Amino acid sequence: MSPHRSYLVPNLVILVRVILAFVAVGLFLVPSLAVAGTAVVLTVVVIAMDGLDGYLARRLDLTSELGAVLDITADRIVEHIFWISFAVLGKVGLWVPLVVMTRSFLVDTARGMALAHGKTAFGSTTLQRSAVGRFLTGSRFMRTAYAVAKTGAFVLLGVEVAVARAPGVGAEVPLTLLAEGARVMVWVAVALCVVRGIPVLMDSRAYLEPAAAETGSGGA
Repeated sequence: MSPHRSYLVPNLVILVRVILAFVAVGLFLVPSLAVAGTAVVLTVVVIAMDGLDGYLARRLDLTSELGAVLDITADRIVEHIFWISFAVLGKVGLWVPLVVMTRSFLVDTARGMALAHGKTAFGSTTLQRSAVGRFLTGSRFMRTAYAVAKTGAFVLLGVEVAVARAPGVGAEVPLTLLAEGARVMVWVAVALCVVRGIPVLMDSRAYLEPAAAETGSGGA
């Protein structure tokens, strides 16, 4: 396999992940618990695939700045697909996608400025200067916690939608308990989203100020 084609492997994983996110959301709209079950599985797969492209890139020695940017872009697309869809369906308040999207734009803009000076979101050249910042944004524990919170929120919200639309099923399922569980996971996911974004904005301030950025670049 040529080097050019080899780079397509992790990038193809990213593309498939985004497509599956659209499919999962569409399946949640079908008034069938069986179909909702398929959507749940797809949702878990979509979230789990978050690190698959990175793993393949490292395994095949195909890591690149483009791959890292595409990975983060796919993360944003997947999150926004689910949050916006559930907001339109009335299962989460409009404030949820607004907060998540605002955080995404701010963080990605800051990371873009830092990338211009050789600093990446994660890894040995991360823009995070403090141990706390590196823990919140890049540690396996925090990344896993955020993934679990998003998966829990998306799955519970999706099942809630499917059950509410399935004829004769809603009366047999404790919708109140399901809805409360979904609300808790939504709050946890949004809280982690915001908390993990704060260190990025704080540590990237140097790259948002021309004079400081030039000094930082020269020192590197």
